[in-house]
Amino acid sequence: MFAFLSLNLACYFLLGKRARNGVLLGFSLMFYAWSGPQYLLLLLLVTGISWGCGCLIAESQREGHTGRGWLVLDCILLLGILAVFKYTGFFLENLQLLFGVPEWIPQIVLPLGISFYTFQLLSYCIDVYRKEAEAQRKYWKLLLYASLFHQCVAGPIVRYQTVAGEIEHRSVTVEDVAAGIRRFSVGLAQKSILANGCAGIADTLLPAVLGDMAGRTTLGLWVGMLFYMLQIYLDFSAYSDMAIGMGRMVGFHYLENFNYPYIARSIRDFWRRWHISLSTFFRDYVYIPMGGSRVHVFKWIRNMLVVWFLTGMWHGASWNYILWGLYFCLFLMLERPLRKIRWPGILKHVYTLVVVFFGWVLFRFENMGLLMAVMGGMFGVGGLSLYNADVLWTLWNHIFFLAAALIACTPLGKNLRAWRYEKAEGRGRIARGMQLIDTVMPVILIFFSACALVGNSYNPFLYFQF
Repeated sequence: MFAFLSLNLACYFLLGKRARNGVLLGFSLMFYAWSGPQYLLLLLLVTGISWGCGCLIAESQREGHTGRGWLVLDCILLLGILAVFKYTGFFLENLQLLFGVPEWIPQIVLPLGISFYTFQLLSYCIDVYRKEAEAQRKYWKLLLYASLFHQCVAGPIVRYQTVAGEIEHRSVTVEDVAAGIRRFSVGLAQKSILANGCAGIADTLLPAVLGDMAGRTTLGLWVGMLFYMLQIYLDFSAYSDMAIGMGRMVGFHYLENFNYPYIARSIRDFWRRWHISLSTFFRDYVYIPMGGSRVHVFKWIRNMLVVWFLTGMWHGASWNYILWGLYFCLFLMLERPLRKIRWPGILKHVYTLVVVFFGWVLFRFENMGLLMAVMGGMFGVGGLSLYNADVLWTLWNHIFFLAAALIACTPLGKNLRAWRYEKAEGRGRIARGMQLIDTVMPVILIFFSACALVGNSYNPFLYFQF
């Protein structure tokens, strides 16, 4: 990873401004081809479809037509391809369960990042149709947008209009590179040290299959889910941090994808802070076009159910993801009539964390039998003991690590840095000291991250279903 990024940056800055887009495209295609050359061909095909439809939409609108037919074609083809790869097995498994057919279900490997680049290309064509973005006449530039290795695997979902200007013209300053390195180093450390550490503890305490429930304890399930709750945020937001940082190094300014969701005081607030690019996508391209909240209550309920069913489906081809989406839909609908009630802030925060916690229980376990067993076990159902020595030892041995992970989920570090700079303003020696810290800290974080990655073969990747 370090060699790939270093070589990319070296070529990017040494070959001159005119070659920079070509360098990024070449490295992005190389990066994506590591998952398999056939999936690179799929990316080329999908991008070609959206490029062609985008050009035809723009041409139709110049001739006085709407271009809607080309937009519909793009949506059908892209969503159809996504459905074939992502949902064929799920659909056939349910047919087999209900009707006994087919006898054989093909095992289709999901191309890496297909959910992300499909949604990006959909947003491009929709924005062209809405005249919110200019159609890109050069295929390779749209391919660059779809394949940028910074964010093609784990997001964020970058809208074309966000980076359209920077694809054409962008400048990179020393501050851009420095800020990008700082952001990347923080994300890398968060992933390699905190998220991977939480994952190891969660996997130790939580069952992988139904047969693993023997010997589990109620406290162990709660503690394991707590670490999983921390892992999924620290992991996902870390990849977004790294993507934003790598983009900044080469002049791209991606929008923020997380805003400390675990400090939210409502489920509505949580989803304004969690995976912002996905929430924004469904809001702008599904929810609002269907009428949003400015419709009759029954249509609003329909709109909410559709959006959150799709949100669940996007996360994975399994019933637990659909239940997870509808679960949050339920609480969002319940919150609407209660929004004007003034609750104590601490009560709002506790309520949000509890709802999110059990949401992650639904998200974690794809097997419905195992899901029900874990849910029951968390409340003493199933004959589980309350705790054992192993659980207590695990919790005690990782208490300081747990504290560090919890702090990383809050804006405390960010606020502390801002406070230090505020205090250093106008004080030469202190300001120089702050600059020295900002220079040295990324080096320290990258060093310890590399040590963590080299010394630990356990490096879970959560995004295979995307």
